[in-house]
Amino acid sequence: MSENSFDEKAATWDDDPGHVERATEVARAIRGTLALDPSVRMLEYGAGTGLVSQALRNTVGPITMADSSTGMRAVMQEKVAAGAITDARVWDLDLAAAPVDDTDERFDLIVTVLTLHHIDAPGPLLSSFAALLADGGHLAIVDLDEEDGSFHPEGFAGHHGFAHAALTTDLEQAGFTDIAFGPCHEIIRDGRPYPLFLATASLSPAAT
Repeated sequence: MSENSFDEKAATWDDDPGHVERATEVARAIRGTLALDPSVRMLEYGAGTGLVSQALRNTVGPITMADSSTGMRAVMQEKVAAGAITDARVWDLDLAAAPVDDTDERFDLIVTVLTLHHIDAPGPLLSSFAALLADGGHLAIVDLDEEDGSFHPEGFAGHHGFAHAALTTDLEQAGFTDIAFGPCHEIIRDGRPYPLFLATASLSPAAT
């Protein structure tokens, strides 16, 4: 799906109960895996309309939601303005286009859901996540298990899910440790289930 497609779908994205259910299950899996509290500064990267941030808003502290889609950011801004997501802000951020620049911003948790498989080379993005995490911070990735290419329409240029061993190597090269995978949810498409994993990792002090 192109960025323009996301712009076009943004206004009605939350009308799909499957999107809401997925965000709820992702939040449940993250809460069940990581110790969260109101001191946790969270960045959701590729946040879409902010559904996962909404689901975690009472579990973590200040939230930053980032997306490269203008349409998705507009929906998130509306939610923040309406108080649907409190103590939150919206960033126009595309780390796949350019690595993180010099910033004093640090987060205790970075969450990214179904974003990584759209990125040509995950390694630089994972390194940017490491640069944005505070010492002892955590990364939570939810994405597709490796599949046969049927999840997306013909011509999709991204990854057909991920083999856990290969993603583990990418995470280690970016400086992450304590890498663990677990089942998270599944998406039913054309009657077929596509499992999602939750991968969590900690930032090695050497990476900073």
